[in-house]
Amino acid sequence: MSAVISSAEGLSALLSGQKAAFVAAGAISASERRARIQRVIDLLVSHHRPLAEAMDADFGGRPLGFSLMNDVLGSLASLKHARDHFEDWMQDDPRHAFAPYDRLGAKAWVMYQPKGTIGIIGTWNAPLFTLFSPLAYALAAGNRAILKPSEVVPRTARLVAEIFAELFDPLEVGVVTGDADLAQAFTAQPFDHLVFTGSTEVARSVMRNAAENLVPLTLELGGKSPVVISRSANLTKAAFSIAAAKACNGGQICINPDLVYVPREQLEDFLGALRAAYSEFFPSVTGNADIVAVVNVRHVQRIEGYLDDARARGARIESLPEPMPVDANDRRRPLQVVIDPPQGSQILQQEIFGPAMVLLPYDDIDKVLADINARARPLALYYFGEDLREQQKVLEHTVSGGVTLNDVMMHAAMHDAPFGGVGASGMGHYHGREGFLEFSHMRTVFKAPAHDPRKEWGVLPPYGAQFLAAMEAMVTAD
Repeated sequence: MSAVISSAEGLSALLSGQKAAFVAAGAISASERRARIQRVIDLLVSHHRPLAEAMDADFGGRPLGFSLMNDVLGSLASLKHARDHFEDWMQDDPRHAFAPYDRLGAKAWVMYQPKGTIGIIGTWNAPLFTLFSPLAYALAAGNRAILKPSEVVPRTARLVAEIFAELFDPLEVGVVTGDADLAQAFTAQPFDHLVFTGSTEVARSVMRNAAENLVPLTLELGGKSPVVISRSANLTKAAFSIAAAKACNGGQICINPDLVYVPREQLEDFLGALRAAYSEFFPSVTGNADIVAVVNVRHVQRIEGYLDDARARGARIESLPEPMPVDANDRRRPLQVVIDPPQGSQILQQEIFGPAMVLLPYDDIDKVLADINARARPLALYYFGEDLREQQKVLEHTVSGGVTLNDVMMHAAMHDAPFGGVGASGMGHYHGREGFLEFSHMRTVFKAPAHDPRKEWGVLPPYGAQFLAAMEAMVTAD
């Protein structure tokens, strides 16, 4: 079987081969799971530089150090956490057998059984992390996997396929490469579980395809992650944290801040602090090798379309640290801050996923919460402030995938806590023990006692005269 697959027929054959190998192998020992995870770690360590160079080429400008930090080191952290903890997670979990069978010697436990083959579709903005982080927990749970890197980053995808072929039998971990048509075929396969990272719009198609085979899903999507800046917040700290987030990957991150709610009377002070912080990171834009470029022309046009729409509706737009560049061939862009755009503006509705954001002045925190709750549930929510009562109110009156307080995006770095969305921002989790559970079948096992007393108790046919009365006597509210 070819190690690198690029056709729907080859994908189907690979999946069939993995399923057969899974059945034939039976239980996967802890030592084998650890060995598989370690091989992925070794793969990343051995090829970290060419992988970073491939991402730089695919983006048309992505600092090698940033790619190592974001994708390589982020992936290694997930893999090492899974490697170092999965043995505790995989142990049978004893449960209490129900009375009176417990007193007769019955036993019960939950065993954590691998599901089989996990399909993982990565995305272009974090092309390694969105493959390798879920893979860490899929392998920890004893599964096999087939990876589909994003076609938007073809050099990275091709290199991932090549280096996996060096260290893995494709019946353990296989890689398929191809365009959107292959991605459609991928989501239509009878996987035992499917992981998709991408847009909410595409996720609807993924769910429809997966439903044909009743494939369970983990969807890591996005949405318009809001930031609430309290009147009790340190504006300089809030501006610094948000500027750092928007500087990260050119704003092309699923939990990047989209909407920033600022007290109306503090709007100009916050904007000034944001300009100062962002300009310190990037004194200039055009040709600045520290800036991650927008990944391709289509996404440049998409973001600029949102900005043009807001501008046509009369919105004020500030460009940080400098006006838009005149070099149309350079996909590095300044940060565009759209201030209080009119309702109906596209940038208020669509996930930005790039170097732009919206500032929304507010007078009343309750109206901020109402606006957040009127929108689709976001992947992340952020609150800056020292008012603990208000902080708790925001936490209790909103729903989001995760939360960071007095910073942004930090909760996603928690390896010992679940990461995932809710509602339109996704379903399911990976990271930590919850990731292991996501890719495990929790199988209840009941071991009956040697003696079965049901006939003696009169609860088996033929029913005696007292059966109904005995059952009715047990119907109580106690």
